[in-house]
Amino acid sequence: MTRAKTRNVDWGFPRWRDYGAGSAAVAVRLCDRDGCDLPGDRPAPKAPNRPERWYFCERHAGEYNSRWNYFEGLTPEEAAAREAAAEGETQFKRAKHWAWTEDGDGRRSRAERDALKVLDLDDDADVDAVRAAHRRLVKANHPDVKPGDAEAAGRFQAAQAAYEVLQRAEAAKPKPDSLRS
Repeated sequence: MTRAKTRNVDWGFPRWRDYGAGSAAVAVRLCDRDGCDLPGDRPAPKAPNRPERWYFCERHAGEYNSRWNYFEGLTPEEAAAREAAAEGETQFKRAKHWAWTEDGDGRRSRAERDALKVLDLDDDADVDAVRAAHRRLVKANHPDVKPGDAEAAGRFQAAQAAYEVLQRAEAAKPKPDSLRS
């Protein structure tokens, strides 16, 4: 006679069990579409801006969403006002603790943006524009071209330092996988 397995493999620690491996029955919500016996695990709104939800299976959720019209029954003015209000909700606001900094899109550091200002370029300037601006400033302010001019020497040094900052930043950028050997 074989003894029935009575011992769990979790040694009494329920957190070691797999999800759904408990001895209690798992409640499964069925699809709200009449006649469907698949699990209804995809919520869909019953009406705009309301908390009530239908729960459909994947096939019926796709069917429901393909015919869903958020602006149904609204006048064009009401639809435009609701769309503007919903668009405002999705816009992110800048955190207050970043108020001391300038705006940026996150692609360039503060040092890079300062270097681009020295070279009289916009924040979205590419490598070729940086090289051209550097060459133009260096030629115009080189000590051999303007000997004894302290302001020109300062502009020359600033252009050199800005170009070095931008070169280091470009070299530090990760290269796409297709260019790596």
